[in-house]
Amino acid sequence: MSTPSAAPFIASLDVGSSSVRALLFDAQAHQMEGFGAHLTYNIRTTPDGGAEVDPDELAQHAIDCFDELHRQTHAAGFSIAAVAGSAFWHSFCGVGENGKPTLPILHLLDTRSGDQVARVPNTHARTGCVPHSSYWPAKLLWLEQNRPDEFRATRHWLSFPEYLYQKLFGRARASTSMVSGTGLWDQNAGDYDAETLGALPIRREQLADPASLDQAESELLPEYRAMWPGFAGAHWFPALGDGACNNIGSGCAAAGRAALTVGTTGALRIVVEAPRTEIFPSLWCYRADPRRFVIGGALSNGGDVYAWMKRTLALPKDIEARLEAAVPGSHRLTMLPFFSGERTPYWRADLRAAIVGMSAATEGFDILRASLESVALRFREIYDLLAVAPASACAQVVASGGALLHSPGWTQMMADALGRPVTACTEPEPSSRGAAVWALERLGLIQHLDALPASTGAVFLPRPEHAAAYEHLLSEQRNLYKRLFDQ
Repeated sequence: MSTPSAAPFIASLDVGSSSVRALLFDAQAHQMEGFGAHLTYNIRTTPDGGAEVDPDELAQHAIDCFDELHRQTHAAGFSIAAVAGSAFWHSFCGVGENGKPTLPILHLLDTRSGDQVARVPNTHARTGCVPHSSYWPAKLLWLEQNRPDEFRATRHWLSFPEYLYQKLFGRARASTSMVSGTGLWDQNAGDYDAETLGALPIRREQLADPASLDQAESELLPEYRAMWPGFAGAHWFPALGDGACNNIGSGCAAAGRAALTVGTTGALRIVVEAPRTEIFPSLWCYRADPRRFVIGGALSNGGDVYAWMKRTLALPKDIEARLEAAVPGSHRLTMLPFFSGERTPYWRADLRAAIVGMSAATEGFDILRASLESVALRFREIYDLLAVAPASACAQVVASGGALLHSPGWTQMMADALGRPVTACTEPEPSSRGAAVWALERLGLIQHLDALPASTGAVFLPRPEHAAAYEHLLSEQRNLYKRLFDQ
């Protein structure tokens, strides 16, 4: 077990797309070994594209993780200065007059609102959100049409972290970061977008009050105060969006660094610290906090593509060795990895995966290799869009996410496809760490988010001999998209 290098400590809760974990960090943002709790959960999917989570079940997972972490820290006599959080962006639920859920959490990958997207005004130039089923507007229109009773019974619409705070403190608390990922928020104005709200069947008072954003809580309800005496006096900060936390925790909160993350999905993001920012075509723009923007692109298909291939295909045991030795494109296949539609740059929920060029000689490994190359090329599309942003200067790409870093062969593909060095982030939980670093800045214990550099490991250099092959593969992928979907 680690010994404390500095006190006080930060408890960090990360609510991801498949698990909840509570971890402990010291005042240097070092994760404390031997402290923490982790629980997995399942997203309920439906044949029509639904992706739902029970809010009370998820809240209980968070409470159970806090309970275990409190047991550990209280026994060690550690002082908890703050509780911070990272949570999946975009998802939301509804509660009634009694504060109880009227609806399940609709996950960002719920695509049932695809038909409603056309009814959403394109306010991307202000909200930073291209009309898409990932965001609140289309989902709210779908709920009004398909769940009318529950919709009418809903008094407040809120993200999961807000619901959790309502359970713990008796009132919801939201961060600017979480609200900025709804599709309702004017990023530069720092308020809800009037045109977007005007097109929706909801009222402004059903949403988080902008004046209350980012306010910390300290007085837990009596039930939880009795359960967690070791958290007494801690500042409980509203959770930030997971992408913002990942950038901060992987050392990409300063200019010149882009965070590439591959989990179930994927993203490539930069953080811009400025009073205002330009919002670029096809890219999204959210907030890390009132001082900082997060600009980038997201993929609906990342590590889930690799997982599907391993689950479905007959693959050799020496996958990594073969991935590292294979010549890109030698399989003669072209693939579009759209198992769950796609976000950047197409923003279409109706897209589906396709592969062409198979013959009787095609093996399972060829399909795997083509699929991993295809995801790497989706990141190349985002990188090319991001490179035009004057503030990006993406000289360094830092990669995180177990789906990617457990495969050096795939990480090398990313470097080859981007034509840029890719540095592996060796922080075990960068999103949790990012929330802790942000809390340390809020507490005044560090001057800036980049004051505590993230640990990094291997640097994967692009191989010039493969540059032409990836350019050809990218051209073939774009051509296949046009033939199948650009109509």
